Amino acid sequence: MEKLQRLLAAQGLYRGRINGRFDWRVEDAVSEFQYDRGIDDQEWGFYGPVTRKALEG
Repeated sequence: MEKLQRLLAAQGLYRGRINGRFDWRVEDAVSEFQYDRGIDDQEWGFYGPVTRKALEG
């Protein structure tokens, strides 16, 4: 989870603490990333394989 937080922070989407917890801030950042990238084939805020590939790629 810390890796996800760091990746989102590097995109300027997450401004919370790097603490390894999936809270509302992380969920909002994931949703924003999905919206910005046009990822709409999975639930907003869900860090699934499509979102993971786009964020880590």
